[in-house]
Amino acid sequence: MGMTEGGPDGRRWVVLGVGVGAMAAGCLFQFGLPFLLPALRAGGLSLAQAGTLVACPMAGLMVALVAWGAAADRWGERLVLSLGLGIAGLALLGAAATAGRLLAMGACLVAAGVSGAAVHAASGRLILGWFGPRERGLAMGIRQTAQPLGVGAAALILPPLAAGGLRAPLLVLAACCLAMAAAVALLVQDPPRAEDEQAGRSRSPYATPVLWRLHAASALLVVPQFTVATFALVFLVDEHGWQATAAGRVLAVVQVAGALGRIGAGVWSDRAGSRLRPYRLVALAITAVMAALAAGAHAGSAAAAAALLVAGVITVTPNGLAYTAVAEYAGRAWAGRALGVQNTAQNALATLTPPLAAAVIGGPGYAMAFAVAGVFSLAAVPLVPVRSEGGTKTGRYIHGSRSSQQVVSGS
Repeated sequence: MGMTEGGPDGRRWVVLGVGVGAMAAGCLFQFGLPFLLPALRAGGLSLAQAGTLVACPMAGLMVALVAWGAAADRWGERLVLSLGLGIAGLALLGAAATAGRLLAMGACLVAAGVSGAAVHAASGRLILGWFGPRERGLAMGIRQTAQPLGVGAAALILPPLAAGGLRAPLLVLAACCLAMAAAVALLVQDPPRAEDEQAGRSRSPYATPVLWRLHAASALLVVPQFTVATFALVFLVDEHGWQATAAGRVLAVVQVAGALGRIGAGVWSDRAGSRLRPYRLVALAITAVMAALAAGAHAGSAAAAAALLVAGVITVTPNGLAYTAVAEYAGRAWAGRALGVQNTAQNALATLTPPLAAAVIGGPGYAMAFAVAGVFSLAAVPLVPVRSEGGTKTGRYIHGSRSSQQVVSGS
């Protein structure tokens, strides 16, 4: 492919690889803390208390994403990524030092979430700058493997580390963030600025409902994803008698499969010339799997465990499709902010899902929690603005910018 978006293949693939590592380091603590739930409960916390604690990084994410996106739009991705991860690593060191003191540790985890939010706005914007339209689905799919890979790594390493207390896993999470902050500073290069950025042409893409509908659909699909991700381990341990370490290993494999699913969805969208038609189909599939999981949990069937593993794969699959669509529609001048809004909407529901799902599990039970999550995915289906693509092929997006000929607004 030679040159794309102003840089040789080798450089942009290095940037992509480091970006994946940076996001994975963030996701290790942002979304991997549920694997500490058994240890937190063994320390005397209720499921609702522990669920609230592990949601602290997501609460931090929610308040900072748009600001980090605006910073990336103005000052570039390299500075934003290295600074955000470095501060997150220091905050996690603080969490390790205060382990056992609930409020202090929670405050440190919120601070880590605020600073670590940088990886979600900046690393996605790098894709738009370094990769062409016909390969962005693949590149963003690879970038989006960072979350399931990060969660999978957390499933492998956190339960055994937590056997000796909370301090060791928190120190490991801090070390990962600090190491990736250094890697970004050394290896990442910002892409050349797009013409619309240089000329200051930054008309807001929010004048039409397209991005708002994408944000809403993506937020709704977070509910089944985080219901499954947060409670998969305790469901297998409490309801099916699995050992925590063995369940963590199986769930790590599930996360790897989810990562491959994200790449496959990205390739599918590149070849189909559409991000949103595949996205809607995956949302329908998530609804069907969550219904099967709820039915199995209600019946107390061993098949519920199998359905849970399938749900663990498919609920993480569509993220890259939405991220690519949002970035392409927003254009380079607005991509950081648009991805910040996208992540804010998702993390708003991601933050609420663990404690609210825990309350449902503590009352009606797991079957009702899974069924409610499936209703959210069903509600997302009609919100996906498929008509906004208007038959436009992804190859007609030029340098990540929009024009009246490239994107048909509305639905």
